[in-house]
Amino acid sequence: MSSDPLKQILEMNGEERYDYFLSEVLEEREIWILVNAENRFLKIVSEEDGVAHLPVWPSAEFAAGYAQGADDLSPKSISLPDFFKKWVPGLTNDGLEIGVFPGADSTLWITAPEELKRDLQDELSSF
Repeated sequence: MSSDPLKQILEMNGEERYDYFLSEVLEEREIWILVNAENRFLKIVSEEDGVAHLPVWPSAEFAAGYAQGADDLSPKSISLPDFFKKWVPGLTNDGLEIGVFPGADSTLWITAPEELKRDLQDELSSF
């Protein structure tokens, strides 16, 4: 991928990036997060409403791009089965939402882990 298509994708609105995320994740069968040196995942808490979310990306390139300038963050992949079996229940128990594919603008599609799982499973069944 050249940086031009990446930039175009990052400039999509939140809903378009969400749809792109679903199709890419189904293609690759993995979700990308950022972790620090201690293997702790990046969690973002909104200053406005205090909602905590786990940002996720459809590829290592997008996650790495988001982490530019942060020395201790690196992309880590989670297989789709692992995400469904371990992460969705864990995030739900911790009261964490999922921020799907942060982009160039300030909009972000935030969803409940179970909702994202359902959307991915719906897409999988028609894949």
